[in-house]
Amino acid sequence: MVTLWNKAKETQAWLRKNVPDFITIKEWPPYSPDLNPLDYAIWGYLEAKACEKPHESIKSLKKAIKKAWDEMPDDMVKRMVDSWPGRLQACIDAEGGYIE
Repeated sequence: MVTLWNKAKETQAWLRKNVPDFITIKEWPPYSPDLNPLDYAIWGYLEAKACEKPHESIKSLKKAIKKAWDEMPDDMVKRMVDSWPGRLQACIDAEGGYIE
């Protein structure tokens, strides 16, 4: 059985082998929403879009989330990914503290 933990370990092994500048798990900040595009941009977008109206069921909410994901503008995702190096530098400059 493939678990998420096993997949994460496989992904990290692949990154260590194929991405020379990969940051190891020991180097990752323990709680880093300032550095995770899902946390600092994507989840908020999905929530705003999916929850524009109340849902009467989990199924309805899941459908709205999937629709919002599918309709998310590619340029928005690109901007979030492109902003990551600057956010990383800001976190380094803040010595691991929170950034705005």
